[in-house]
Amino acid sequence: MNEGKFNIAILIDGDNAQAKLIKDIIAEVSKYGKATVRRIYGDWTNQHMNSWKEIVNQYSINPIQKFSYTSGKNSTDSSLIIDAMDILHGKSVDGFCIVSSDSDYTGLAKRIREEGLFVMGIGRSTTPIAFVNSCEIFTFTENLVSDNEDDDNDISGLFGKEKENTADKSDREIRKNMVVQKEKDASLPKKFPKIDITLIDKAFDIATNDEDETTYIAKVGLSLRKMDPSFDARTYGFKNLTQLFESLKKYEVIKNEVNGLNHPMVKLK
Repeated sequence: MNEGKFNIAILIDGDNAQAKLIKDIIAEVSKYGKATVRRIYGDWTNQHMNSWKEIVNQYSINPIQKFSYTSGKNSTDSSLIIDAMDILHGKSVDGFCIVSSDSDYTGLAKRIREEGLFVMGIGRSTTPIAFVNSCEIFTFTENLVSDNEDDDNDISGLFGKEKENTADKSDREIRKNMVVQKEKDASLPKKFPKIDITLIDKAFDIATNDEDETTYIAKVGLSLRKMDPSFDARTYGFKNLTQLFESLKKYEVIKNEVNGLNHPMVKLK
């Protein structure tokens, strides 16, 4: 993809996304194109949207106000879908990124793909599989949080300023215990799921020609995404697909430098 010409619309479900990850979300989208349209939908009179208010201008995101028509319901999903269809028919972008873990956007993702446009999703690992598989690429937010671990260790916002200034000994002990517990959790090795080697093998077979048993890792990655839009080396504790292949005994990674750039290849041992 030519990032200079491939324009993507980022549409964020403010009721269903984390404000602290916006920098990482935009960075993830930038791997596939340029985020020319950036909109976030929600009821801005609701307190749960406060975390977004300080960063919408910083990241040039257009906030869209949508009031709840009835108690316990919101119109965010319908508003986002209507806007997406308007953008789709306006033909001003080449793809979409839907930031949500809500299955209500499954139909929208399918409709965008039917038009031949690129569609990716970003949401939690609990996102319904129907929505995940309706996207060409789906990135779990759990794979974006590594750079935000320091933010998670900041507990200053857990207590209001007024209470913090008058905190008694018991409150200070609570804070201390929380910090100690976080340090203990951070010291424990993170558990990653087991790699589905069958899926890896199938992707490798698709990416290789009958005459040549060596192929580009990037090509294998495309095959993996076609079979599983949520496949991500970071899910298994690796920075990229090259590192994942280096950990597999049956495969050998081959360095392949072209004009000073490395385009790694892989083959069976």
